[in-house]
Amino acid sequence: MTPRTDIVSPGRFAGKVAVVTGAAQGIGREVALRLAREGAALLLTDRSEIVDETAAEARDLGAGAAVEIADAETFEGCERVMAAAVERFGRLDVLVNNVGGAIRFKPFAHFAAQEIEAEIRRSLFPTLWCCRAALPHLLEAGGGSIVNVSSVATRGLNRVPYAAAKGGVNALTACLAWEYAADGIRVNAVAPGGTEAPPRRIPRNPEPPSDQERAWIAEVVAQTKASSLMGRYGTAAEQAAAILFLASDEASYVTGVTLPVAGGDLG
Repeated sequence: MTPRTDIVSPGRFAGKVAVVTGAAQGIGREVALRLAREGAALLLTDRSEIVDETAAEARDLGAGAAVEIADAETFEGCERVMAAAVERFGRLDVLVNNVGGAIRFKPFAHFAAQEIEAEIRRSLFPTLWCCRAALPHLLEAGGGSIVNVSSVATRGLNRVPYAAAKGGVNALTACLAWEYAADGIRVNAVAPGGTEAPPRRIPRNPEPPSDQERAWIAEVVAQTKASSLMGRYGTAAEQAAAILFLASDEASYVTGVTLPVAGGDLG
């Protein structure tokens, strides 16, 4: 069955202000454009200036969309993003923490210490810092919704440091939901499986893989498809659909959940 990519709920985010991190490409771009179609005002951030293209597309869809170039691996960058959203639109209602992604794929014994640290910085700290930076603004607004993008690769081959980082995202999601439920702030996560997307215009790892690394990547692809009951990769649109549901008022009684979106692979 061909997955639908054209299903939206017009007006679902009308009057809401959303920050989407990592909005230049992939899942982040898809989330941003769907939020635009559903009425949100957007602050889009990335460390690449190609996020301007996503913002322009969102404006073409009728959304208010601003951009803040920032490095989400730093707390200062995340603080600046949240402040920019409030300065531009007056409030913050929704945060989608999309920054992250495995940089290297290989058995753990082949990771150098600096490579392990880079994976943690890339796939845990942006979510940790952005949640901390957003909380004062969400509290001031009287509540809101955070959706963190995790991964079912917390159980998977050839990416132990990335899996550890995303396991941290899952723990952060559960604990933060518990702490702030009484303040009207819901915190959930999606755990995507393998997701088809256009080739990355800015690769996470600029170094071309060796023949051995290509073989390790092939093992990851095979394991990912085998772990999915549907036997395939998902689409960015399928990931965005789950993210927007959790971000929306339709999920008003859902918090502290990490939802696998992986064709039946529960991670």
